[in-house]
Amino acid sequence: MNNGNIIFVLHSHLPYVRHPDYEEFMEERWLFEAITETYIPLIRVFQNLEKKGIKFKLVMSFSPTLIEMLNSMDLQEKYVRYLKKIIELSEKEYERTKDEELIKHKMADYYKNNFKEILEIFEKMYNKNILDAFKEYYEKGYLELITTSATHAVLPIYSEYPEIVKLQIKYGLETFKKAFGFYPKGFWLPELGYYEGLDIYLNQYEIEYTFVEKNGLIYGNPYPIYNVYNPVITNSSIFVFSRDKDNNIEIFDTEFGYLNDPRYREFYRDIGFDREYEYIKDYIDKSGVRCNTGIKYHKITGKDKELFDKMLYDIDEAYTAVKSNAEDFVQKRLKQLKELNVEYPDLEPTMVYAFDTEFFGHWWYEGIMFLEKVIEKVYNTEELKLENPKNILKRVEEVQIVNPSRSTWGINGFFEEWINGNNDWIYPAIYEMIEILKVKMNKKYSDVEKNIISLMIKELMLAQSSDWVFIISSGTTVEYAVNRIKTHVKRFFELNAMLESGKIEKNKLKYYMWVDKIFENIDYNDVTM
Repeated sequence: MNNGNIIFVLHSHLPYVRHPDYEEFMEERWLFEAITETYIPLIRVFQNLEKKGIKFKLVMSFSPTLIEMLNSMDLQEKYVRYLKKIIELSEKEYERTKDEELIKHKMADYYKNNFKEILEIFEKMYNKNILDAFKEYYEKGYLELITTSATHAVLPIYSEYPEIVKLQIKYGLETFKKAFGFYPKGFWLPELGYYEGLDIYLNQYEIEYTFVEKNGLIYGNPYPIYNVYNPVITNSSIFVFSRDKDNNIEIFDTEFGYLNDPRYREFYRDIGFDREYEYIKDYIDKSGVRCNTGIKYHKITGKDKELFDKMLYDIDEAYTAVKSNAEDFVQKRLKQLKELNVEYPDLEPTMVYAFDTEFFGHWWYEGIMFLEKVIEKVYNTEELKLENPKNILKRVEEVQIVNPSRSTWGINGFFEEWINGNNDWIYPAIYEMIEILKVKMNKKYSDVEKNIISLMIKELMLAQSSDWVFIISSGTTVEYAVNRIKTHVKRFFELNAMLESGKIEKNKLKYYMWVDKIFENIDYNDVTM
């Protein structure tokens, strides 16, 4: 019987949200919550596994927008202020819950200690830059680090504009190198969006491998003889791994996934909404809009239960569920391995599990613990091995040539979330911006004019972020997403008007460079259209 490989890919991404002209800004909490509930808890998992002598392997993708935010000194300072306020609130909760249910007081004590430890790790251990932690575990051989396109643009949407696709790839790679000191060999396709011909541009930037969704591979040309359980190679020499979608669903599916266990913490029940306004007002948005604080006392209980009818959460009970779910996951992989050995007796199969990193810890609070337990259990089996693409590609002797089809990991495997009747108004403006830039390029300009064009390129890329169209499609923080797109489009056309008229507004230029302090290395001379 052949052994099997498991690749865990954690894609870490948030849209670029930085508002230096505000002391606090609601949407900046997206980053702060991810640091508190996902990124630092993940670092603790790495520390725990290392102490136990477990030689784990994971792939982590960091988007350029997230890299720039984690490197931002003003966001680092804002995060410290945010976390200190949450610690203050948790201390109040510790005192307040002494007169409430014992299990609630136990959780209040847990939150208080947990938040303090997170602050210690952030400030003292990593001097406010947690990217250093992930670089450390890369250097130790535990992590393989990769990146994605500059602003997480869904690249197939721009397949008619190869120069834009290359721009997104180029500045994704450059931002990653600035942070980590090297160019990655792997590239995460935003939303796993692939189209035939994309491999040409990945090859031009010396990318060795990428990932696609299952439908992208099995509807490729020709059909992959090993289904999704072995890498393939494209005509342009890019190795492609495919996500094992059917089995990924066991974890994240909203109906049947592990995250729905009634013993797990309820995401949508938070004291930011439960406590009386006068008590909580200093810990929610300054506008008075209630929001999550990260202090939650209730468990899922059951799908049929309304939020007000949820039972109190017991973290020990949840940990029991984690151990049970992790054991179930590993046993299913062992069973799957036996089945794959029968179907492909000449193959050492590779199973790819790819997720948004923030799914673990933030959306599924116990997901971080689950990941740790799964890694431990896989490590202790003889049949399964945690691997990374780099090692697997060293061992693969023969690889089939397959060119994947146009696809994403979205609904039905295509583009419904990013192009639909709610958000399709965006694309004519973006395509017009691209056409304007094509006309502007390859002409002689003064240094100031070149700087303006570099800013126009930045505004175009920021408008292309997949997050804004997805948010509009899903109907969450729609007003903010619409405003962000309109803001970047408006700035682009204001900058273009300066070029056309020759009337340079220096203060406006200075502000645009300051307010979105990202991709400062864009160089007009390096861009071709």
